[in-house]
Amino acid sequence: MRSPGLVFAFAAVLAAGGWFGFNAWQGPRVDVFVTQEQPLVQTVVATGRVISASTAAIGAEITGIVVERHVRDGDRVEAGDLLLTLRADDLVARVREAQAALDNLQASQRPQANEALLQAQSLLEQASREAARRSALLAAESISREVVEKAVNAEVVAQANLRQAKLVADALAPGGSQETILIERLNAAQAALKRTEIRAQFPAIVLTRRVEPGDLVQPGRALMELARIGQTEVLAPIDERNLGLLNLGQQAVCIADAYPSRQFEAEVQHIAPTVDSDRGTVDVRLAIVEPPAYLKQDMTVTATIITDQRDKAIVVPNDVLRSVNGNRAVVQVIHLGRVNERSVELGLRANTDTEVISGLDGNETVIRTLGLRAGQRVRIGHVD
Repeated sequence: MRSPGLVFAFAAVLAAGGWFGFNAWQGPRVDVFVTQEQPLVQTVVATGRVISASTAAIGAEITGIVVERHVRDGDRVEAGDLLLTLRADDLVARVREAQAALDNLQASQRPQANEALLQAQSLLEQASREAARRSALLAAESISREVVEKAVNAEVVAQANLRQAKLVADALAPGGSQETILIERLNAAQAALKRTEIRAQFPAIVLTRRVEPGDLVQPGRALMELARIGQTEVLAPIDERNLGLLNLGQQAVCIADAYPSRQFEAEVQHIAPTVDSDRGTVDVRLAIVEPPAYLKQDMTVTATIITDQRDKAIVVPNDVLRSVNGNRAVVQVIHLGRVNERSVELGLRANTDTEVISGLDGNETVIRTLGLRAGQRVRIGHVD
């Protein structure tokens, strides 16, 4: 007679064998993904830096010594604000010389010319009277013809002197040619002197300054660099493989490394016409819609550009796609407890997910586990 313990052990072995056999018959547990319609956003992510769309190197038009620097790095300036003051003694001397010449004309030369004109008129009148008197005496045969001719010649000379005096007086008169020349000379000297005041031409931020009081500056040397306010951009080099996804006007969300909890919006404004062959990238400029106050020149920024999107689509994770060839791929689904391979047509592709245009419907169980063959029995394990 068999002992109860032996019978129990034998029964346990049979039960375990049956359980393992049933599990083996059911197949392995697999990770799956259940399809459903959901939004899909395609993005291109790149790291760039903050730049100003317009920067200007400020220089001097004259040679001079810096007397005073009125701004520092980071200062905001408006159009017309004074940046630097130079000293140029030769220009000051030119202004004084031109002013002195104009004053001399008005106070001395013009009165003298007017007096000379009056004197010439008087002399002509006197010469004309003398010539008439002597002509009368000649008619009475009281004097010789030679005396009359001398009087007539004196009248002609007086007429010439009057014309010359009038020309000089007209040239020195208010609004005359000489005064106009001297006024223009004074204006030119004053304009040159104003170049000792270097001013901002537009609202800007002072990026760098390269001079200090006492420095000698000359034309052609950059003294400061200004960044125009209101035209801040993000310059991002993007892998050329993504060039076909980019278009002008696409929206982007940007985050500065220094402020990871804040974000701001930008828009693709320019795509470089050439590719950097050394880096394999294309430069893209993103115009910042409303630049936040904390942005600074050359700050590092991560830009996520939205290149396309779907409000509703059948979406699968990229890791379920097998044998991808262009817009075709194969996915494995569970049908009646077995692996079934399905050919699908792909649409929009994002970083982690892809749109399936045809070949899958909603609520289908797609297998994520690798290494399975078609027709193999499987069981649902983890569901995403």
